[in-house]
Amino acid sequence: MKTYPLRHKLIIASLLGFASGLPLFVLYQTIPAWLRDNGVDLKSIALFQLIGLPYTFKFLWAPLLDRYRLPFLGLRRGWMVVIQLALLLSIAVIGLFDPTVNLRIIVALALVMTTLSATQDIVLDAYRRELLKDDELGAGNAWFVNAYRLSSLVPGSLALILADHLPWRQVFPITALFMLVGVAAALGIREVAADTPRAASLQAALIEPLRDFFSRYQFAGVLVIVLFLLLYKLGDSMATALATPFYLDMGYDKTTIGSVAKAAALWASIFGAFVAGLMMRRIALVKALLLFGLFQMVTILGFAWLSQLRQPNPLDLFIVVSLEYLGVGMGTVAVLAFMARITSLRFAASQFALLTALTAVPRTFVNASTGWLVEHMGYTLFFLLCCVLALPGLLLIGWLPPILKQTTNRPEHTAED
Repeated sequence: MKTYPLRHKLIIASLLGFASGLPLFVLYQTIPAWLRDNGVDLKSIALFQLIGLPYTFKFLWAPLLDRYRLPFLGLRRGWMVVIQLALLLSIAVIGLFDPTVNLRIIVALALVMTTLSATQDIVLDAYRRELLKDDELGAGNAWFVNAYRLSSLVPGSLALILADHLPWRQVFPITALFMLVGVAAALGIREVAADTPRAASLQAALIEPLRDFFSRYQFAGVLVIVLFLLLYKLGDSMATALATPFYLDMGYDKTTIGSVAKAAALWASIFGAFVAGLMMRRIALVKALLLFGLFQMVTILGFAWLSQLRQPNPLDLFIVVSLEYLGVGMGTVAVLAFMARITSLRFAASQFALLTALTAVPRTFVNASTGWLVEHMGYTLFFLLCCVLALPGLLLIGWLPPILKQTTNRPEHTAED
């Protein structure tokens, strides 16, 4: 089956990255700002991190999307369009409710939105893995990550700026319309792995990916992989969990947050991804994980410094956020490269869903405690704690070289470019 040339694959990866990032940034940037703007306390906002449970457990239904197809547009594209339209509707509707009166309804809608977003990620990750050859994964993932970050301009910048001039019930529908980028992309691309063999049964689809993974890495290797993915980004995940409420509490207005902090986070993470891509062509993956992880840990201290300033200054905010998200961008690319390296092409959808679900655990469970920690420790001690919690993941990197040596050469795509 004929596939796309590399330049077209990079464009497709970018469009899919934008569609993947938009609902997540609505959940973790727009909604917390909306709740805080309506007087919801930090503990309640932090508990909203628990709506991320579907990101953690998406591997449970990933085999269903691998095996069953809708009666139109093919295995991947059919699911893409249906899920993206449902996301558009759910984002538009949630802003119609008052957080001070309808918080339970908002939580329910946010949970629906998270489930749809996690399901979309399963489909997009599978399509991207089928689209890209092994030697194209680095470039394709870099473009995907950068477009993913670029999408944060809509929920994290545009939505906040609009909220200074429009009621939130109008801001959410405007934000939702940007999901049409993903819908257009899904309708414009074609299936690239229509002839890929599928599991003979649902039971096989559930069991074979796990059997393959454990047979290659054994129990000890799998345990190290799981712990590493849980802990590597724990510190910076916690530090940024309440970023928007933190900026508001430091005295920054929503326009400054939208135009300075969110823009700094975007461009720094994009630049960090490009820097990571260049460096990883010259240094080993293990060394990259160590260097980028150390940078992630040190830049958390910038938030502790910012929390001590008496007068809010946009330049200070820009510098601190830029350094933090430079590390976030580099670390994300390295982790994606690690997951791609240890994933079998035959079971890419199910295994990739499982691995990315593990990286979502801190964001879902641990981050739910951040509001309680801030209220009892204050912002400065909280950020120092986040810095310390980044250490265990770095220490585990010493156990990764033997695991990476066990990775076998996966068969390339046989389709012509």
